[in-house]
Amino acid sequence: AFCDVAVESVISAQDASSIYEVPLMLEKEGLAQQTLELFQMEQREPDLTHWQRLVDRLHNPTHHLEIAIVGKYIKLTDAYLSVVEALEHAAIAKNTKIKIHWVSAEDVEAYGPEPFLNGFNGILIPGGFGIRGVDGKIQAIRYARENQIPLLGLCLGMQCSVVEWAKHMAFLEDAHSAEFFTDIKNPVIHLLPEQQDVVDLGGTMRLGLYPCRIAPNTLASSLYQEEVIYERHRHRYEFNNAYRNLFLETGYVISGTSPDGRLVEIIELKQHPFFIATQFHPEFSSRPSRPHPLFVGFVQATLDKAQLKQSSTNGSTSQNQQSVAEVSC
Repeated sequence: AFCDVAVESVISAQDASSIYEVPLMLEKEGLAQQTLELFQMEQREPDLTHWQRLVDRLHNPTHHLEIAIVGKYIKLTDAYLSVVEALEHAAIAKNTKIKIHWVSAEDVEAYGPEPFLNGFNGILIPGGFGIRGVDGKIQAIRYARENQIPLLGLCLGMQCSVVEWAKHMAFLEDAHSAEFFTDIKNPVIHLLPEQQDVVDLGGTMRLGLYPCRIAPNTLASSLYQEEVIYERHRHRYEFNNAYRNLFLETGYVISGTSPDGRLVEIIELKQHPFFIATQFHPEFSSRPSRPHPLFVGFVQATLDKAQLKQSSTNGSTSQNQQSVAEVSC
């Protein structure tokens, strides 16, 4: 015995290459059986087949992707831990290994998007607060939109996509968020009127789980397969409904709103492989065995884009080889 603990009750918690291996390792060590015996409960054999398959897919991917996350806090990447995990959950579901490239929004702001974003399969714009790096996020969104690169925007990522569209597609050159500029003529993102006189900063926060109604025949509808969803929020500013008709007239798609229709929750673009952004944080509800549908859709779109690019490259190579052969003849 070890310090009055039976030998069979000493469980080894070894290091693992992935945290998702740990449940299988502990089951192999007999942790569950020892716990049931200690509490004099009925012995049962857990069915970990699904979890074993999940780990097998994790370690044996058939596809590889490179995705850029354009963020403000990339020196401490744990700030985006939930986003990274949600990406991994979706990647496992699609038998894919994702290599994440951390791109500073401030660098994009200073030098433009091309040096930092060229060649990636997809671009993700996460949330954040404050004006630092916001213009870099806006430039990255424009780059993804114009170059047909799959994009997923979260919270501030959605607000930046609204500003980008307002500036370059709705031709409101001075459009921006009232969070950063209080005296602008076109505040396409603003505080709700009933919140503008609230002095307490926390009093204007929309925080927690809220319902969202999905518009039919949209990308969001095809991904969620639900009419009403519930997602977690943490933000103060909203889409300014004074500009809603203008956005719709210029091709913007509002695919998710609060049940009363007042608050814009999801936006997307039609003429694009995958361009969707949410005011809420879908990453918080993703699980290894239940990846979030928006992240699954994003990963699938990046796969489709990568495979299309590969097919195009292979076709060009074959044509060049044929031309060389004809010249040689």
